[in-house]
Amino acid sequence: MSLKILVPVKRVIDFAVKPIINKAQTGVETKGVKFSMNPFCDIALEESLKIRESNKGLVDEIHAVSIGPTKAQDILRTALAKGADTSTLVDVGDEEVEPLAVAKILKKIVEKQQSNLIILGKQAIDDDSNQTGQMLAGLLGWPQATNASKVEINGDEISVTREIDGGSDTLKAKLPMIITTDLRLNEPRYVKLPNIMKAKKKPLEKLSPKDLDIEISKRLQTLKVQAPPERPAGVKVESVDELIEKLKQVKAI
Repeated sequence: MSLKILVPVKRVIDFAVKPIINKAQTGVETKGVKFSMNPFCDIALEESLKIRESNKGLVDEIHAVSIGPTKAQDILRTALAKGADTSTLVDVGDEEVEPLAVAKILKKIVEKQQSNLIILGKQAIDDDSNQTGQMLAGLLGWPQATNASKVEINGDEISVTREIDGGSDTLKAKLPMIITTDLRLNEPRYVKLPNIMKAKKKPLEKLSPKDLDIEISKRLQTLKVQAPPERPAGVKVESVDELIEKLKQVKAI
């Protein structure tokens, strides 16, 4: 058994940036904002690298793929610097691609790369859809294990543990399969400068949706985006009696 791992990675507004609504109220402001790799995608990449490092000779290739604007090349270069072998950018310009279209594109890439294990983040922090992995599993007809907090390779079987209310749940499946990653699966490594330089020489293929015969037109329409209303400041109390009195004043008790 050998593994050909596909790792989708997405370019998103950096997790440390507080997003603001644009003036047209059509979405989040993206001009002059720092972008980086989606944290869940980073975890998925790290897990693929750990599988290769802890199972010598098992992984034939780790292929990173990103669907986004031309600038998403930076995210792929980061993935290559961390240890991915090859990469593909599906350039969609400034178009926002919905999860179903993403899944259809990834299916084409899976077939092209002949991948038998897909590890991807459970969700992106920009749209929080948490749908792509499940949709891709449905399109491919592969077993899936979502929200992974631990992944173990046992011969030709992969065991995935995930956190659930009150404990944990363990799923087992044989290849090919799809795994989506949760936050506590691992801690992604930092990129070293020499590896950044080496990554410039690694393969980065550029495609368009038309090259894959995929239509990315939207099925959903955003009418308006608004920030949540500001909450009034809280009040500190000195004792339980004062707390009870405050609750009575607002008729909470």
